[in-house]
Amino acid sequence: MEWRGRRQSDNVEDRRGSRTGGGFGRGGGFSFPSGGGVRRAGGGLSIGTIIFLIVIYFIFKLMGVDLLQVLETGGMSSGPGYEQSQSDTRTPANDEMTAFMRTVLAETEDTWNGIFQARGQTYEEPRLVLFSDQTQSACGFASAATGPFYCPGDRKVYLDTTFFRELSDRFGASGDFAEAYVVAHEVGHHVQNLLGILPKFNQARQRMSEEEANKMSVRVELQADCFAGIWGKYTQQKGLLEAGDLEEALNAAQQIGDDTLQKRSQGYVVPESFNHGTSAQRARWFKRGFDSGQLTACDTFSGPV
Repeated sequence: MEWRGRRQSDNVEDRRGSRTGGGFGRGGGFSFPSGGGVRRAGGGLSIGTIIFLIVIYFIFKLMGVDLLQVLETGGMSSGPGYEQSQSDTRTPANDEMTAFMRTVLAETEDTWNGIFQARGQTYEEPRLVLFSDQTQSACGFASAATGPFYCPGDRKVYLDTTFFRELSDRFGASGDFAEAYVVAHEVGHHVQNLLGILPKFNQARQRMSEEEANKMSVRVELQADCFAGIWGKYTQQKGLLEAGDLEEALNAAQQIGDDTLQKRSQGYVVPESFNHGTSAQRARWFKRGFDSGQLTACDTFSGPV
């Protein structure tokens, strides 16, 4: 993908190396699969956990260690004269990965601003949060194991960039356009949110069984793949695609299909537990969006998928 020298988006928060993130909250995020199942941001501390932490606090207090001070300062001193500066743990904001992410996000902004404008609507641009290890969102706590996800609560896409190493090494899906597809997919969820699709789904699934909710989730995810394909079409029209780029995205879509992930992790598949779609479905819907470049081609809710 020819991305260097192009506009970079300002809608990026770089929290890598930071010990804190956004505010705690509850809710459902729409995440990229990162293993045999989908881990979503959310959750909280149980009463037992809180009691355990209180006991630990007083044990350390008796040992002369004030954990509250440790949390405030970001760590314990390793001896006299030791001081850890923030620059020791921060990832440079102008590194190549950041520049690439800013450029890809800018390309999605150009695509969806144009599409929404043609519909007589205004596209509200999402923010992309880059983090390392862990962070917090309006949808709850997220870690590297969560995988990339979109949080409707704060309209942000969350991404631990180490996921791309896993995408390449573990899933066999390498290449910059494969990485761009991941971002475009999550931005696709943001588009769904703006169009009112996600709010309707979140409301409806409260009345669904787990199996019914999974089936509907598959349709939501496949539509996000199709929307990512639309972005790919506009990127191609700009002359930014290189030989093999489309194949990189299709391979990524296939490698993170529910059936492929389950076969890899447990040796067998459980179709009723699918919530992102099979490898064939994900690749097919991305290609449909790519071939058409039209929102109307991405109706995953009518007929079979």
